[in-house]
Amino acid sequence: MRVSSLNPLSLRRLALGLLAFAGLWLASVAVRAADPQPKLYTGRPLRVLLITGGCCHNYPFQAGALTNAVQRRADAQFTVVNEGGNGTQGQITLYDRPDWAQPYDVVVHNECFADTTDAAYIRRITAAHQAGKPAVVVHCAMHTYRALPFDDWREFLGVTSRHHENLSRYPVKVVAPDHPVMRGFPAAWTSPPDELYVIEKLWPGAQALATSVSEKTGESQPVVWVNNYHGTRVFGTTYGHSDDTFRDPAYLELLSRGVVWAAQPKVPAKDQAFHLQSGDQ
Repeated sequence: MRVSSLNPLSLRRLALGLLAFAGLWLASVAVRAADPQPKLYTGRPLRVLLITGGCCHNYPFQAGALTNAVQRRADAQFTVVNEGGNGTQGQITLYDRPDWAQPYDVVVHNECFADTTDAAYIRRITAAHQAGKPAVVVHCAMHTYRALPFDDWREFLGVTSRHHENLSRYPVKVVAPDHPVMRGFPAAWTSPPDELYVIEKLWPGAQALATSVSEKTGESQPVVWVNNYHGTRVFGTTYGHSDDTFRDPAYLELLSRGVVWAAQPKVPAKDQAFHLQSGDQ
């Protein structure tokens, strides 16, 4: 039926319908323009190496959640290495290469091998970070290599921890709200069911960004921090045990900000390949 054959009432209804459709379309454009949030980082994609595997956690799920979250918030490309089995002793074959970290802008350690004690193997890992490769360390990375008789790995992490407390929902207190990693983090956030790691030592290069209180002792424990490891940026959090934690939007935003913050190298300000949005330096 041609429009010219419609009666005035039909034409009026058609016009109102078109106006309503146009209004909905404009509203949807406005929503898309405002959401999602501006990315934390844009530019040459960050090359991120995620090392994962070992005991006690659902690492395939965690890897998927972490990579998807970071890529929503930053231009990034991931290489994921999941090796070593699911026990407390294991080794990642990639670490056998002296230049294992060379192709990447930042390395995320989310492995869990508490009883691996090969000194030469472990020092190949820390040597790469001491030479300037930034890192993010998550949850059981703090208990990885905890049987070591020397402190190389712990100094790299920025914390010493050998045990954790019960699974619970822990309120988190932000103690450094102005740090770029913590900007926008909820003022009152309670973790999904997770483990509180007991921090025996916060190393001199480390700064706590957030804490939680032990349900057993009432002592405050760092749960989010940054570390200056011989001039290398390291971001860490002890939370990350359960799948529910890796589903939590605030936690995933925290990890995303940690990855982007750690990946910022020491380059001239004019280098636009690395630029945190909104002046987050």
